[in-house]
This record gives sequence, structure tokens and C-alpha cells, in this order.
Amino acid sequence: MNDRPAPAARRAPFRLAIVGGGPRATYVLERLAADAAGPGREGRLEVRVYERTGEFGAGQAHSPTQPATSFLNRIAGQVSFAADESMPGAGPLRPRAGRPTLHEWCRRRFAETGEPDFDLGPEDWPKRYVHGLALQDRFTAYVRELRAHGVPVYLCPGEVVDVARQDAGFEVRTAAGERHRADHVLLVTGHGPHDPERSPAGRRRAAFARRTRSTYLPSAYPLATTLSPAVTGPGTVVGCAGMGLTAIDVVLHLTEGRGGSFVPDDGHGLRYVPSGREPSSIVAFSDAGMFTFARPHHAKEQGGEEGGEPGTGIREHQGVFFTREAVDRLRASVGTAPAGTAPAGTAPAGTAPAGTAPAQLDFDRDVLPLVVLEMAQLHYATLFRPAARFLAERSAALWRAFVDGARTAAGSPDDPERLLGPLRAAVDEIGAVLERVLAGKEAPDTAGARVRHWPVEATLAHWTGVVFGEDARARLREAGNDPAALQRGAAAWRSPWQLDESPTGNRFSWHRTIAPVPRSAYATPGQYRAALLRAMATDHVWARQGNADNPHKAATDGVWRDLRSVLSYAVDDAGLTASSHRAFLARHTRHHNRLANGAAVEVMTRIEALARHGLLDLTTGPGATVEPDDTEGRFRVTGPATGAVHLVDTLVDARIHPFDPRLDSAPLFRRLTERGLVRLWRNESADGTSFEPGGLDLTAGFHPVRADGSAEPGLTVLGPAAEGRRSFLLSALRPDRDHYVMRDVINWLNELREALTAHHEERECGR
Repeated sequence: MNDRPAPAARRAPFRLAIVGGGPRATYVLERLAADAAGPGREGRLEVRVYERTGEFGAGQAHSPTQPATSFLNRIAGQVSFAADESMPGAGPLRPRAGRPTLHEWCRRRFAETGEPDFDLGPEDWPKRYVHGLALQDRFTAYVRELRAHGVPVYLCPGEVVDVARQDAGFEVRTAAGERHRADHVLLVTGHGPHDPERSPAGRRRAAFARRTRSTYLPSAYPLATTLSPAVTGPGTVVGCAGMGLTAIDVVLHLTEGRGGSFVPDDGHGLRYVPSGREPSSIVAFSDAGMFTFARPHHAKEQGGEEGGEPGTGIREHQGVFFTREAVDRLRASVGTAPAGTAPAGTAPAGTAPAGTAPAQLDFDRDVLPLVVLEMAQLHYATLFRPAARFLAERSAALWRAFVDGARTAAGSPDDPERLLGPLRAAVDEIGAVLERVLAGKEAPDTAGARVRHWPVEATLAHWTGVVFGEDARARLREAGNDPAALQRGAAAWRSPWQLDESPTGNRFSWHRTIAPVPRSAYATPGQYRAALLRAMATDHVWARQGNADNPHKAATDGVWRDLRSVLSYAVDDAGLTASSHRAFLARHTRHHNRLANGAAVEVMTRIEALARHGLLDLTTGPGATVEPDDTEGRFRVTGPATGAVHLVDTLVDARIHPFDPRLDSAPLFRRLTERGLVRLWRNESADGTSFEPGGLDLTAGFHPVRADGSAEPGLTVLGPAAEGRRSFLLSALRPDRDHYVMRDVINWLNELREALTAHHEERECGR
């Protein structure tokens, strides 16, 4: 007889399915691996990760197989892969050496390999495939850690096409017919292309291409296979629908990626030398008619805070007028109650959609004037930094009246610049004083004694450095209070940044910012091309001056990038009326992308060189349309503003499509919708209008709201599928910023811990 006690029954682990193996899956595994190291964690969890491309850690969008001509639009020092001290409640953190930024990862890889693509400084722009390699490396390391801590991790290369409720859990189904059980499913699928057959325009273009000699490519990725020489080779005219980051990838792949090269050009920076393997022409077009503006040199961690001296540690811009407080005051004074949502505090916990029901605003009428005022304030504070407080004080009274509901003194309700009057008057005052000093009509100390509200000498010195550079600022100091010497020196100064050389110049204009080529500047395709090239060249010079010193770049970067969370606060969770929300996504997200989310100046000078060469055709202008031409058997691209007409052999849709399961080429979310496990989020307004942007209806914990209105706690959705209710859901994690991407992961993990505990208590009781 065996007297040894029977072994305890093994507890079944909690089965977690992660659908999508890209960057967000990497961040999730990082936190899971850190959490699994705690005592008593072994045997509690089983993880299965699905990635349809098989490229775990990176996914298709960040694949290491991408062409070397594609660049990330974030500097290497601003990308990380792990939680850090800036994130409250993150749990166990890795040692500093165990959580490198992309820059630090590249330095280590460069030391190992000597490959020049890894030889990056913290402010250099990495190639996108390098980011993909780093993601894969970190993903693999986190999987190894989890397995070492007793957590089985299964990597499933294949597409998940359905998730079905089954008993107390789910069944995850793949395109290959595999079926796996899961207790919880985390959906982090990222962006995907739309199916052309699911929209009238796409069906018409696809049908036209099938019956003619033309080619229609509804998505550009993966570039190497989609843009094959068979349809984009010599002799073909390629139409590129879109002029954003994807279009830049397309253009560079079809030129530099085909063996062309860029060489220094004293006149314009770079000159393109073709290889002969490119298409005969690339016609780029969009509604705006221009590429994104260049991202400026990042200098905000090198200089001083606003109002301070260089070298004291400048940080991201903090709003003066465009703040959360201002949005709250607007809601209280002019907001309208939304329809079909519960008032704050009345929704049942865990079942209602995310957030409460804020009073709704109209973006163009209520919010845009504050955005424009903030841009103008930052623009002029960059020019006249020691006088920044004076400038802000002059606008304060009108700002207070506006956010508290008074509209009569603010000008036309259709004018986004209607709050700028007091600021412009203050700038006129500063400019007039500085002009007198530079013209030798008044000594700086005399002007300083006369003007009490702002420091004349410090403001003059700062303005001189911004417009003319440090050498001119040194000459200014040498001239001292000698009016004649100041006049002689100022007459010889020239701005290396193509800024207006008068203190009353460099005026801020919202209209000129978003449309630097006015309609009056051209009447023909050639005139538009010439005007656009001049605007691009100026933009690139401004970008090199940087986001701390150039007034134009400071205004766009400081508001549309640094204050993006305030934009989200105004827009998200039905913060705008339905009609305004529709208009915001159609118009202002494009402004954001052009103004603050473009490519590095090093990349955009390549685009400029291709346009100067002529291989890249920019003559179509704004408002372009594309239609099948049955007579020619090709697509016809028309520029109504310039009169340009182009026939293209291959039409590439070079745009990132917003999430919408109704149009998605992948069936997963469409089937989840059909099952009633998820539903689309709808913005409803009191006037009876509604808007469905395409994203899912989610609770505060990112759980889908079912068709019947109840929550589905066994599913969690992060990333683009939440874009209807939320905005600006980018995927690259930033270090030292309490970044929302990792914050969402941390909140999810806290819920997962509770589910793990409940699962094992239930198993214990069921023995």
C-alpha cells in the first residue's frame, strides 16, 4: 500500500488571448513579464499571441522587412518599450539599463554590428525598420522572461477571424481553422486597410481596373510587394492619392528605393539623380494639395523654459489660453446637453460607456478660437520671449469673456482669429519701440525707461537672436546704447532663417499657416508648382531652426503636438456636437497631421528635391479629384484650382484608413458586430443629429458595449478600434511622459489581476 499523499490537483491557468502582435502587444508583454516575477504567480496564467503577419513584436506597420527608405516620424530618444517612473501604479519597474529607449537600443546594436543605420543620436530620426527590429528584440526578451517565470506563451502566426462566446469564456478562431479557448481576449489589432469592395468608390475603381489596362492598389503596404515594378516601373505614370506619411513612403520607395540617389546641391540642399528604374512620373494629390510640413528640429530639452534664459531646461509647452480649465468653462457657459446619454453619476458601474455626458461644444465656433489664440501667443512669445507675460495679459480680458460665454466683443463667429485683436495691438506696440531703437531714433536704455510694461533691452536682444542668430545678438551687445552703432549694425543683419527682418514683421496668420500658397498666387499648374516649392523650401529652413526658436514652428508644434491632450479633452467622449465632430475629423485632424505630425526635415528635403527634379508632379493643387476615364482606359486626376489634368496608369491609395469595421478588409470586427459582442459608438446631439465615426462603443475600462447595451468584460479593446470615441491614438510609447499607451495597458493589467484572482478562487472552491 502506498502511504504517500495524493498530489494536489493542478489548477487550470487563466487563458489570455492577445489578438495582434505589434507594438501594443510588446508593451503588454513587458508589463505581464514584470508582474509574473512576483511571488505566487507561477501557474496562474497562459498567454497566446496571434499575429497575422507572423512578425511578432512589430506587426506589418513596423515590420523589419520594410524598405530602408521609410523613416519613423519620431526621434530615437522619444521612443521606449517599457514602463517607467512617470507612470503611477505601473507596478514593478525594470532597472534603468533594462528599459532602453530606441536611441539606447540602437547604440548597443551599433556597438555590436557597426551598421550605420544604428549610429543614431537621441534627436536623430530612425528608419522604420530599425524600430521594427527593436520591437521584435524586446518582444522576444519579454516572452523569454515570461516563460522563465513559468508562464506558457504560445505564438500563433495567423489571422484571427472570429471570437465567439463559449460557456464562461471565448473561442478564438483563426483563418486556418484553429480554435482555442480563452478566458479573456485582448484585441490590439492596429490599423488595417479598407476593403475596396465595401465602398461605392472602391468598387467602381476596382471594377474599372479589372476591365482596363490600369491598376488600382487600395493599400500601399507592404511596399515591396504591392508596388512591384510590373505596375510601377519605367514608363508608367503612378497616381498617389494622399500626401501624408504613407505617400512619402510610396514616393521614396519608387525613387530612392529603385536605385536613385540624392546628392548635395548648393542651391537647394539636395538634388535627385535618377537610376532609370523609376516610374516616368509620380502624380501626388490630395484635398489640401500639399505634403505635410516638416517636423522641426527638437530643441525643447536643451533651452530654457518660456520666459527664461537658454540652458535652463525648456519643456513642452504648457497652455496659457487653451487649457482644460478653459474647455470646462466653455462647456459651462455655452455647451449644450447631449441626447441619449446619462447625466454624470447616474450610469450603472461597469455597464455604461466610458465617461459621463459632457456638455457639447462646436469646435469651430467655441474651441478653434482658443487654439488660434494659443498659437498666436506662442508665436509672439517665441519672438519676444521676455515680453511674453505682457502679451498674455493684454489678451486675458477678452479670453475670460469668451470662455464665460460673452460673444459680442469677439468679432465674427466665423472668424477663427476673432480673439487676436488685443494681442495684435500689443505686438504693434512692441514692434514700434524696437523699430525706433534699431533705426537709431532712441537708445535702448531710454526706451527702457519710457516703457514700463515689458523689458525693452532683453526683448530686443532675444528678438535679434531669433531672427538673425547669435552673431547678431553679440554685435547688439557690442553696440550697447549707441544709436548710430545700432543703426549701422541692424542695416547689415540678414536672417539665415528667412524670417521677416522688421520687428513689426513675422505676423501670425491662421489662414496662412494652414494654406501657405494662397489662391491669388497661381493661375496655372506651373505657377502652383513654383509657389508650392517656395513654400516648402521656407518651411524646411524654419524646421531646421527648431521648435523652440522659430515662431512658426513653435506655434504649430507647441499647440497641435504638446497640447494634443487638451484637444482630446475637448473632442473625446462626445465633447463636440455630432455635426461638429464630423467636421473636426474631416478637417482638423488633417490640419493636425500636416502641422505637427509630418516627417523629419531630412526626409522632406528629399521630397522637395524630387519635386524640383520633376519626377514627382505637384501641379494638381488643392481639391483634386480622381475618376475612371473610359476613353483612355486610365484614371484621370484633375486639379480644379490649377487646371491640371493627368492620366495615370496605376492609382495607389496612399492614406491610412480610419478604423471602421463596416469597411475593414479583415472580417474580425465585422463578425463581432454581427454577433452582438460589440457595437459602433454613436455621438448623439440634442438637435436630433448623430454621427458614427467608425470606432467601437467601449466602457471606461475599454470593454466593448454589446448590442443590447451591456458591457462585455471578457473582451478588452485598445488602439485604433477605440478611435471613434477617442482621438490621436498613436502606438509608439514615449519615455518619461506617463504616456497614455502604457497607462491604458496598466489599467487593463490591474483588471486582469482581479480576474486572475477570481478565476483561481473559483477553481479552488470547485475542487
